Amino acid sequence: MRIRRFLACVVTALVALAATAITGRADYWVIPLPNSINGIKGADFKLTDQCLVNYPTGNRDMERNAVMLSQYIQEMTGMHLSTRPTLNSRDKAGNISLLIDATMSGDEAYNILVTAKGVEISGRTPAGVFYGLQVLRKSLPAVEAQTVALPSAQVTGNPRFGYRGMHLDCSRHFFGVETVKRYLDIMALHGMNRLHWHLTDDQGWRVEIKKYPRLAEVGGWRNSTTLGHNSPVNDGIRHGGYYTQEEIRDIVRYAADRYITIIPEIDMPGHMLGALAAYPQLGCTGGPYEVWGLWGVTDDILCVGKDETLTFVKDVLDEVIQLFPGEYIHIGGDESPRVRWEQCPLCQQRIQQLGIRAKGKQSAEALLQGWFTTQVQQYLAEHGRRIIGWDELLGCDVDTTATIMSWRGAEPGAQGATLGHDVIMTPVGPLYFDYYQTSDTWSEPTSFGGCNTLKKVYDFEPVAADLPADKRHHILGAQANVWTEYITCEPQIQYQILPRMAALAEVQWIQPEDKDYQDFKARLPHLADIYKHYGWTYRAKSLVDEE
Repeated sequence: MRIRRFLACVVTALVALAATAITGRADYWVIPLPNSINGIKGADFKLTDQCLVNYPTGNRDMERNAVMLSQYIQEMTGMHLSTRPTLNSRDKAGNISLLIDATMSGDEAYNILVTAKGVEISGRTPAGVFYGLQVLRKSLPAVEAQTVALPSAQVTGNPRFGYRGMHLDCSRHFFGVETVKRYLDIMALHGMNRLHWHLTDDQGWRVEIKKYPRLAEVGGWRNSTTLGHNSPVNDGIRHGGYYTQEEIRDIVRYAADRYITIIPEIDMPGHMLGALAAYPQLGCTGGPYEVWGLWGVTDDILCVGKDETLTFVKDVLDEVIQLFPGEYIHIGGDESPRVRWEQCPLCQQRIQQLGIRAKGKQSAEALLQGWFTTQVQQYLAEHGRRIIGWDELLGCDVDTTATIMSWRGAEPGAQGATLGHDVIMTPVGPLYFDYYQTSDTWSEPTSFGGCNTLKKVYDFEPVAADLPADKRHHILGAQANVWTEYITCEPQIQYQILPRMAALAEVQWIQPEDKDYQDFKARLPHLADIYKHYGWTYRAKSLVDEE
C-alpha cells in the first residue's frame, strides 16, 4: 500500500512538473501575411524568460519598442523578459535583438531572422522594427508557457500602402479615453498607422477649445437620443462628454508610441449643430439651435456669409493644430445642404461680392462652399498642414492639394486621382464597419443597415483596374469607418470591427496577387485566439460564415 502511494505521489509530481514546463511553438503565418517566410535549416530558438531584449544604446524609440515587446511576450505567454541597451545588439547569443538597418528598403519594412542562437528584428526605422515585433507577437501561442520554440526562419514584410487607416466616430456616442486607447491597441496589432478621429457633429462636440468653452460645455451634450432608426420615441437620457486638451495630448502620445498618427475631423460647414447650439450667431437664422438627438442630415449649417464664422473656424483650428501634430486635418465637407444659404441675405451677398456664378451642374452655393473650403485650406497651409475632405469636395472646385476621402463608392476616388488629388479609399461598400456583417441580421446588434461581409472586405481592391498608371500613386491607401449612431458601448465597437479589421489589414499590407481568402480564413482562428486572450469582443460566426 505504501509503495502504491509512493508511486502515485511520484506520478502526480511528474504531471505537475510537466504542467509547469509547457512548451509552445511559434507560427509565422500571421495576419497580415508577411511578404516572405523562408525556413532555415537548424534547430529552433528557445524563447524563455532568461532571454533579454537588446536595443541600441541611446535610441529612445527602440528602447520603447523593446519594452513593448517584453510586455507583449508577457501578455501572450506569461514570461517576463528584461530589456538591455547595448552598443552591439549582437553581443550575446540567446537573446532578441532589435536593430536599425539603414540599407533596408521601405520605412515601415521589417526583417526577422531567427536562428538557434537568437532572434534579430530589423527595420530601416523604429516603425519598421515595431511592425516586426507585432509579427513575432502574433506568432506566439496565446498560452502560459515557460518555453516557446521559434523555428529558424527569415520573415520579411513591407506594406503595400503608406496610409493604413481606421476611423472612429466619438460624436454620435461618446467614448472615454481608455476605450480610444484600446482601439489604438487593436490597430497596432493589425499593423495600422492612421486613426481618423471624428470629434464634432450635430450630435455632439467632443474637443475642448479654450477660446470657445461653450463648444464643450453646451455643444458636448444632448438631452435625449432617438431609439432605433429615428423612431418617434427617444430615451430621455442626457448624453455627452468631451475630451480635455490634456486628455487629447495623452491619447496622441499613446498613439505615437505605437506609430499611429491621429487625424482629427472638425466637420464643416455642415454637421455643425453642436457648435451652433453653443454659438447660435454662427448660423444663418440665429437659432435657437439644439444639439441633435436624431440621426441624419440637418439643414442648419455654418453661415459663411459672416466674417465672424471664418474667424471662429480659424480660432478653432489654431487650437486643433496645437493638439494634433500630424500633417493632416480633416475638415469634412460632406452632407452640407445649402438651403439656408439660398435664403440667407449674407450668403447671397458673399456670392455677389465674389462674383460667383453657377456653372454646369454646380450651383452658386456649391461654389460658395468651394470658396469657404479654399479659405480653410489656405489657412492650414500657412501653418504647414494639409486638408482631407469627403468626396463631395470634388463638386466644389477645390484645389488638388486637398486629399479626398472617397466614401460614396469607389468611383469618386478614381475621379479624384484622375484630377490629381491624393485619395484615401473608404467606400461605404465594403468599408463601413457600422454595417451588418451578414444578411441574416435577426441575431445581430442593431446597425446602420447594409451588409459588408468579411469576404467583401477581403476582396476589396483600392486601385481601380482602369486607373491610368501615372495616376495610381495618388491612391494613398484604404480605411474602414465606424459611425456610432447605433453603437453605444465598447464591446459593440469591437464586435463591429473584429474580425473585419483583419481582412482590411491584408488589403492594406499585401499585394493583390498574394491574397488568398481561403488561406486567410485558415490563419484567422489563431488571431481570434489573440482577440479572446485580450478579452476583446469579436464576431465568431465570421470565422465560419462563407457569405
